[in-house]
Amino acid sequence: MTDIGKIVKSNSHVDYVCQVYNPLERDVIPSPEDYAFGRFVRVAGGDGQPALVGIIYNTILMNPEFGALGPRLSPASELEIFAPDYLNEKATLVGILVVGSLPADANSTPAQGIPGLSASVDSMVATLSDEEVVRFHVGDDAPRLAYLPELLSHTNPLIPHLVLNILEQLTAHFPAHETQLAVLRNNLAWRTQVEQAG
Repeated sequence: MTDIGKIVKSNSHVDYVCQVYNPLERDVIPSPEDYAFGRFVRVAGGDGQPALVGIIYNTILMNPEFGALGPRLSPASELEIFAPDYLNEKATLVGILVVGSLPADANSTPAQGIPGLSASVDSMVATLSDEEVVRFHVGDDAPRLAYLPELLSHTNPLIPHLVLNILEQLTAHFPAHETQLAVLRNNLAWRTQVEQAG
């Protein structure tokens, strides 16, 4: 599990924006693979509350200096010396869609779907381990994907590609169900191509 950043805003009850830690905020900063497209993450819940499970679906790069091409009194390399109060406002933001919750107790069943409680500003975001991804998806006789209809109802054009990415990940985690997951993946891939063409 790697700490990625913290929640800075929400667009809805299930759509959050996380600011990725930069080198000045942490000794060990997350690598780009830690906040890659399709990565499963946990958003810390309050005291005794289960963590929210989300999927990274978008990346936004913020650079307030873009377009400010005027002269500088100090080069960027000397700002720490001559302007110690200077704030580096460049940031990497990632969009997270929440698809359920994961209780802290390993014996409790994870919940898929829209959670009743929301995250709060400054909630910590971390990657889910492979074991937690499997635990979140374990069903009675096949991987559970109860959140899939809700995910596919979003109008963002990246969502079909996100679902294809999730299905590929689950195929690696549930090799015994490779055929069923492949059928679902192929149907969605075909539908995505037809919708883009038409």
